[in-house]
Amino acid sequence: MSDSIEQLKAAGLPRHVAIILDGNGRWAQQRCLSRAEGHIAGAKAVERLIRFAGRELGLEYLTLFAFSAENWNRSKQEVDALMALLRQFALEKLPELQEAGIRVRIVGDLSCLPKDTREAVERVITETQDGNRLNLTIALNYGSQQEIVRACREIVRAVNSGELAESKIDRTTFAANLYTAGIPDPDLIIRTSGEQRLSNFLLWQAAYAEFAFPETLWPDFTPKEFMKILREYQTRDRRFGAVEGE
Repeated sequence: MSDSIEQLKAAGLPRHVAIILDGNGRWAQQRCLSRAEGHIAGAKAVERLIRFAGRELGLEYLTLFAFSAENWNRSKQEVDALMALLRQFALEKLPELQEAGIRVRIVGDLSCLPKDTREAVERVITETQDGNRLNLTIALNYGSQQEIVRACREIVRAVNSGELAESKIDRTTFAANLYTAGIPDPDLIIRTSGEQRLSNFLLWQAAYAEFAFPETLWPDFTPKEFMKILREYQTRDRRFGAVEGE
């Protein structure tokens, strides 16, 4: 696979890939397992992809949609299992993340998380901030519509306080008030399980992203399939609104 990786890198990787991790529940259902077991399998797929993207591929930015603002509507048992899994993953993988030079950031509202989960996540953010290889962003208690409303409120507050002139509001100003400030917009967004929708994920940031919708359920998603999607991405002509042929 090493030759294929080098060829892929030589052809030019996207700077930022974002992934909607979909299909854990269906994966478990197909195997007569609990949804919690599906999420455990999904966490293993996350670990596998992070290792590959950071150590072997040398990707610069990777964003994973782990828990949406709407996911609180799931059963308490499933939410509790997800929070416990997140806490365990954060604490157990911290040394490996540090060793690999991975910087972890969170986009979303952490205030609603259970105290022990929030503290574990905040520790990982703090202790990986000097990572200089893969920039790993986890969307956690995240919703893009909520993010946009929050940015509007911040801008209104700044205008009302005199910190910002209304005439200075532009796309750059708006982007600077999003959770993703300082992170480049995604070049490629992948959603596993065959569902073809964004589900309130990076709506502003996805303006010129390319999309891929593999049928694979997330726990079965492998580096090999990731490479296949990247190769297909490299065949696309990204014009960012320019007229064809210009």
